[in-house]
Parts: sequence; C-alpha cells; structure tokens
Amino acid sequence: MIPGGMERVTAELAWYFSQKEDIDLHLIIYGKGRTIFYDLPEKLKVHKPSWEFDNNKRLRSTIKSFVFLRKKVNEIAPDSVLSMGERWNNFVLLALLGVRTNVYISDRCQPNKRLSLPHEILRKILYPLASAIIAQTEIAKKIYNDRGYNSNIKVIGNPIRSIPCEKTNSERENIVLSVGRLIETKHHDRLIKIFKQTDTEDWKLVIVGGDAQKQKGMKYLRDLISDYDMGDKVILTGNVSDVEKYYCRSKIFAFTSSSEGFPNVIGEAMSAGLPVITYDCVAGPSEMVEDGVNGYLIEQFNDEEFEKKLQYLMTNNDLRKK
Repeated sequence: MIPGGMERVTAELAWYFSQKEDIDLHLIIYGKGRTIFYDLPEKLKVHKPSWEFDNNKRLRSTIKSFVFLRKKVNEIAPDSVLSMGERWNNFVLLALLGVRTNVYISDRCQPNKRLSLPHEILRKILYPLASAIIAQTEIAKKIYNDRGYNSNIKVIGNPIRSIPCEKTNSERENIVLSVGRLIETKHHDRLIKIFKQTDTEDWKLVIVGGDAQKQKGMKYLRDLISDYDMGDKVILTGNVSDVEKYYCRSKIFAFTSSSEGFPNVIGEAMSAGLPVITYDCVAGPSEMVEDGVNGYLIEQFNDEEFEKKLQYLMTNNDLRKK
C-alpha cells in the first residue's frame, strides 16, 4: 500500500465496499512493502504475514508468501478475490489453483507492455483461468482480446474520488501542477524543460510525488532544477497525504507520462476543476480528455506543441475556466 495509482484504487474500492452492509471485506498484503500509506475503513480486515520479506533469501520468502496467501484465502473462504498488478496476478492465480473461489484480475500498466519471458509465458497459461479480466480502457480490452488472455473481459475505469474545491475556500494560484512518482516514465525532466520555455515570470511548477523503483528521481530533478537556476520556480513536494490542497490551489494540470493504464491523477485533476494537458500515450488519457474541450492531448514527446498549448492555457484565464 505504498503511494501509487494501484494502491489508491485499492483504497477507494475499500471505502466504497465498506458502505455496503452485506459485504465482509478483507485485504491481504503479502509483498515486500507492507506499509499502508492511504487511509482505510475500519470495517476492512487487513491480513499481513507476521514475518518480514527477506530479499537476501528471496526464494524462501516468496514460497512463504505463496503459502501464506493460499492459507489465508482458504481461511476467509471469500466469494470473490480481486488481484491487481501484472506481476502479482500470476502469483495469485498460481497460489489459488484449485481453490474454489472467483478470482478476478486486473493489470494496471500500459496494456501493450511486455514483461519478462517467464511472466509472459505465465500470463498465457494462467490468465485464461481467471473468472474475468478487468480492463481499464477499451484499448486495453482490445489488446488483451488479441493476445487471447481471457474470453471474459470487462472494461471498468478506475474509481475517481470527488474533490470539491468549492468547499475548501482555497484561492487558485498561478501553479502548473503535476502528480506522480518520480520515475523515468513520468518524464518530469521533460516537463521542467517545457515549463522553462514558457513565460514563467509569475507562475510556478509544483510536482507532487516521491522516489520509487530505486531510481533516485528526487536527486536527479533537484540537480536539474539547480542547473536551470529555477529553484524559486519549480517545487518538489515529495510524497504528501493531502494532495487535494494542491489540486485546489492550482490552475493547470500537466502530465508527461509515457506509460499508463488509467492515470488516476488526470481524473482527480478534472474532478478538482483543472484543465488538463497531457501526452497522448498508448492508453488512458484519450478516454478521459476530450482534446480542446476539457484539456489538450499532445502527441507523445512533441514538447514544442506541449509548450505552445501550456503557454496558451497560462495566458487565457477564460479558457482555463471554460
């Protein structure tokens, strides 16, 4: 339950199902990272191993996790199991072979992304055994159909929480906001370079998100900001638990990710009343943003066009509000 889109969706689903009186709700956390970042409802029963995952004894820890998951599901005897994450789904389907319960799976990555050969082989073998696959977009459904992953695929977009900024009394500031983990595929460095090209005299770029995947993105971006002498123009907040206040204080949401399944942050930005400018990556943004209506879809890595449209939004107050 570290900060991330998949974890955010899990928390939102937990809160949604916790409102239903006839549902007994459980969350099993079995991976290496077991810290819970997002608030969860009291009704949710959380199950975690009593032992720590030892990366130095990875095979042994993986087998123990496998046994823990299977045993816990047998104890709970649920009507349905929902697994999310392209690598975790194989693990869950393997662990629950022969267990009589409906197992639903959902990949959360760019749908045409190829995994390592062992994972791809397992996908071909195990995914057809799932009760259904939940795709995040129509594009993902088509790709999964073409690959023969499963005969029962349904499209369900991510749950997006409401962010009623009118109730916060927050004053909008001249802020371009981006939210996302500081990893290479988010291309925050390109966004900083794009922002540098605009007329930034009275605007700031705020990037909300922390390091992930051992990529040391915070240090890299801080060095870049220093090289550009933009320390007073670009703010890196790190991970925050109150991202809503940033949505409600900003005027534009900018997103330069090249690999997405269904970017929650775009939905959250739109919920908070922000116009969105985003790369039109393989899946996700094009099913959320209507180009020229509630934001702009920019051809991936066409940074000249991105800068042009960003500048246009920054200088047109009426257009932003519309």
